[in-house]
Amino acid sequence: MSNMQSIKVTILGKQIPLKVHESEVENTKRIALYVDEKLKIFRNQFSNQPDSTIMILTCLSITEELFELRTRLNQTEHREDEIMEQINKEVSKLLKEIS
Repeated sequence: MSNMQSIKVTILGKQIPLKVHESEVENTKRIALYVDEKLKIFRNQFSNQPDSTIMILTCLSITEELFELRTRLNQTEHREDEIMEQINKEVSKLLKEIS
C-alpha cells in the first residue's frame, strides 16, 4: 500500500497543503497547475468579479471539458464496438466459407 506524502500546491498564489498517496504526487501537482492556470485565465477575463465567482466559472469550465471528453470517449467506444462487431461478422463469414 502506498504511503501518504505531504505536498504543497499553489492556487492563485496561495499555498495549499495536501496529503496524497505517493503514487498520486505528480498527478496531483499537474492537476493543481491546470486548475491554477484556468483560474488565472478567468480572473484576467473577469477581473471585477469576486474570487468566489471566478472559482465557480472555472469549475463550470473544467466540468464542461470533462463532460465533452466523456461524450467523445463514449462515442469512440461505441464506434469501436461497431467495428469489432463488423470484424467478427466478417471473420465468421470467412470461417464458414473455408470450412
